Amino acid sequence: MRESVQAEVLMSFLVSEELSFRIPVELRYETEDPYAVRMTFHLPGDAPVTWAFGRDLLMDGILGPSGDGDVRVAPTGPEELADIAIRLQVGADRALFQVSAAPVVAFLDRTDKLVPLGQERAHGDFEGCLDKALRNILAETEENAG
Repeated sequence: MRESVQAEVLMSFLVSEELSFRIPVELRYETEDPYAVRMTFHLPGDAPVTWAFGRDLLMDGILGPSGDGDVRVAPTGPEELADIAIRLQVGADRALFQVSAAPVVAFLDRTDKLVPLGQERAHGDFEGCLDKALRNILAETEENAG
């Protein structure tokens, strides 16, 4: 049975040192994909953009720097439950967001009640997800080659 947890938080989109604005961001977690958290960013004038990344990366980023790829999460200060900085990168393009830790911790707590950390394997259809991902990659490769 597919279950989910979702929350909406306001994040600051840090455009530059001098310019930032607050945007709504939907956090979503589904038992169908128990290792991932999805964030859908609602930027003014643009279509919503969704990023998926590891739930553990977000959890770890509340207490210290986490991630070494396209998604990096880190607290902004030394105090417990400081704000969290989330950096997303595609090639040379980067976006930096800042959010209060409290609503993210509350969301993650709800995901842990749905699927306790370490028990993800019992909830997901990994073979089905892998097959689907491989079919999508193959279709994209054939489309780009043709």
